[in-house]
This record gives sequence, structure tokens and C-alpha cells, in this order.
Amino acid sequence: MKRAELILLGITTIWGFTFPAMKVSLSYMSPILFLAYRFGIASSLMLLIFRGRVLKKEAFLEGALLGITLFFGHGFQIVGLKYTSASNSAFITSLYVIFTPFIAYFLLGDILKRRDFLSLGIAMLGLYLISGASLNFNYGDLLTVLCALSFAFQIVLVQKFGEKDYISLAFWQIFWNFLFSSAYAAFFEGIKIPNALSPWLGILYTGIFATVIAFTLQVKYQKETKAHKAALIYSSEPIFGHISAFLTIGEILSTRGYLGAMLILGAIWNEIRNH
Repeated sequence: MKRAELILLGITTIWGFTFPAMKVSLSYMSPILFLAYRFGIASSLMLLIFRGRVLKKEAFLEGALLGITLFFGHGFQIVGLKYTSASNSAFITSLYVIFTPFIAYFLLGDILKRRDFLSLGIAMLGLYLISGASLNFNYGDLLTVLCALSFAFQIVLVQKFGEKDYISLAFWQIFWNFLFSSAYAAFFEGIKIPNALSPWLGILYTGIFATVIAFTLQVKYQKETKAHKAALIYSSEPIFGHISAFLTIGEILSTRGYLGAMLILGAIWNEIRNH
């Protein structure tokens, strides 16, 4: 594995541990307001560390597009977490690995293969089981599917904009996400300051490690590999997510849930063999 791919794996570990952090924080504050604080702190830190370098105009519009995908991705994910478990959220979010080749086909002209469709079918069966083996899917699980679609777009667009300055591109996508989250929270949730320690720990962890460090490294190193290969590396996120949820808040899945999780992981491994 290349150095760049090892770094992407490290990023994935960081992202995996955000699920219980966000789940606990939602007991104290509204979901999009959490994102506003998270990305506000992240934007401020990037300005403080990198100063004028982050403000390059050449990445402004591309950063806005990435910011939109991140806003919808994180928005659907964290609202979905109110209605589903941290483990479910982690495994369903990983469906972006399956969606990425289809989006890359339309945006980058990448070739689709039969196994891409097989992977999609297996993953949908896994989603059916992890959601309780019912066609009336849990509302949180459905929102998390939309989250996975949004993140698949983000992965492909990072590949597409790879020639831009990575620090500036990382900053603009984080800043735009902050603006969108703040506007939504102000109009629909109300701005409140949490008065407990737990949500602030979640905000600081996700803001510093999962945003400033992770997204900056993602934009820098993902361009050194293929979009689908990056997505496959990110596919280990639900494993770290479930482990962290078990260790921190004691979450376990039902028997059907674990079977569904295995099918989703099986679909992801089918994609590895495919590419």
C-alpha cells in the first residue's frame, strides 16, 4: 500500500470514531447546529494556521460545490443519527463505495462493469436486513442512504478538482459547509450554546481531527490514487465506527443487523475485486 493510501486509511479511522461522538452530542443539541459549530471551529483553525494561503480564488467555486456535497452528506447523516444507531449509520454510510463508480461514470467517464451492478444488488439486500428486514425502512436509515450518495459525489469531485491547491480547496469546502449549516440552524433550529461538556468534546473532536486534519489530508493525498480505490479504503469506516460505538456507548446489532452488515461489507469487497 502506498504512503498516500496509508494516510487515507488513517483518515478513515478518525472518521469511524465520529459516529458515537455525534450520537452522544445529539442528546444535548440540534443536529445541524452541531455541524455549524463543528465546521465553524474548523474554518477558524484553518484560517489561523494557514492564513492567506487558504483564501485563493482559484478554488472558490470548486470549494463551494464540495461544500454543498458535504453539507448534504453530513446533514443527512447527523439527522439520520437521531433515528438510527451509530453502528447502522456507519455501515449504511459506507454505501458510498458502491455509489462512487456510478457517479464517476457520469462525471469522469469511468467505465462501469457488471460487478458494479452485482455489488449494488448485494448492498441493497444488506441495507434491507440492517434496517430490520422491512420495506418500511427506518427514517434514519433512509436519510443515511442519501448521506452516502452525497459523500460519493464529494469523493468523485475531489478527484475531479485534484489539480487545485489542496489547502485552499479543503478550506473552502469546510467554510461553505459552515455557512450552509449556520443558515439552516439559524432559520430552522435556533442558535444555542451547549452548557455541557459532552457535546463540546464531540464538536472539538469532529472539528479538529475529523475535519481540519482529515479533509486537508484527503484533498492532498486522494489525488495520488484513483477515486474508486480511495472509496474502497474509506470502506473500512463502518468497522471502526461499530468498534468505537461498542467501546464507548455499548452498541450491538441484532443477528439480522450483523448479517446485513456482512452483506454490505461483502459488496464492498466485490468492488475491490472489481477494480
